[in-house]
Amino acid sequence: MSRIRKRAAVVGGGIVGVSVARHLARRADDVDVTLFEKEDRLAAHQTGHNSGVVHAGLYYEPGSLKATLCLRGVELLREAVREHGVPYEECGKIVVALGERELPRLDAIHARAVANGVPGVRLIGGDEITELEPHARGIRALHSPRTAIVDYVALTVALAADFRAAGGSVRLGERVTGLEQRGRAVRLTAGQGTEEFDLVIACAGLASDRLARAAGEPAEPRIVPFYGDYFLLDASTRHLVNGLIYPVPDPRYPFLGVHLTKRIDGAVMLGPNAFLSLGRESYEGGRPVPADVRDAVGFPGFWRFAARNLPAAVREARTALSSRQFVAEARKYVPALPSGAVARGPRGIRAQAMDARGGLVDDFVISGTEHIVHVRNAPSPGATSALAIAEHIVGEALRRRSWSGTA
Repeated sequence: MSRIRKRAAVVGGGIVGVSVARHLARRADDVDVTLFEKEDRLAAHQTGHNSGVVHAGLYYEPGSLKATLCLRGVELLREAVREHGVPYEECGKIVVALGERELPRLDAIHARAVANGVPGVRLIGGDEITELEPHARGIRALHSPRTAIVDYVALTVALAADFRAAGGSVRLGERVTGLEQRGRAVRLTAGQGTEEFDLVIACAGLASDRLARAAGEPAEPRIVPFYGDYFLLDASTRHLVNGLIYPVPDPRYPFLGVHLTKRIDGAVMLGPNAFLSLGRESYEGGRPVPADVRDAVGFPGFWRFAARNLPAAVREARTALSSRQFVAEARKYVPALPSGAVARGPRGIRAQAMDARGGLVDDFVISGTEHIVHVRNAPSPGATSALAIAEHIVGEALRRRSWSGTA
């Protein structure tokens, strides 16, 4: 006798949501999977507005979900790009120390990278820096040869094709506004309609906290959106950068600061900065979105964060107001950069989870019940880790299987 087919929904058509839907459709042959995306295309938000870097796992606390899923995610991502012919390049990355004060922090990153099993990572001196990046300057650097770049939008589209081939259904232009568990069923509201599913996995990115609250989850962590602007080097100066050139993270600042990133199409980006966005999806700037502003400035955690990070706010404000200052930050690492040879590039918006004390939530956060799973926080390296996040979430769901009525 055939088993009764179950229904599952995945909310969010970024690379994390598409990866989850694909993995579930491939692993559970007795489950019909539907992917909901509120836009008219996939990868419309964070996936389509990031730098395209495939992170190797340098910075993350050994044993954390980030560290574990980043390393596994790179492995799965490389398999996927080979299978689908998606553009991918291991251009390598150097994390550059400009002065002696940065060396202990660089050594600490190296120790973490080694503990995480990052392949090929090593410390190099100034001479080797210029062998890899002839126009870069520094006294020492960490070299990660396997750090790569990729077209995440193309990869998301390819993964969605896999999902459809496995029998999955993609519903574009359908915004999910409510989730409610009733017994063993989950009522999902999208547009004017309500449907029931046995399992819902929400990968809603910038709206993850709102959807979680609608389903009865705690209000925190809260999403506070930070925008990051990029500038593009003029084509005549792209030769000044071969791969990825990053600063050593400064513990005085909550965000990394301006760095130089080669893109898969050959362009070179400077950025990003990080500043409070007055709209969760305001990629072009423009008028504030009242609901988004209220959610951010009405959250006590934001003010606690701001009070502790006034120097960072000053630094980021300079780069937000002046392209010359923006380039000046990058010229610390590549002095040959001309101050005027840049054009304004894309803007990304980071769905940064913040706790009530004003702390930035660093690790991935996945919560919920046996019938509703929420990805509450998946910042960088979220895209790199997407296929591993999917493997982790779906593996846990199938291990429990109480929602499907089978052992």
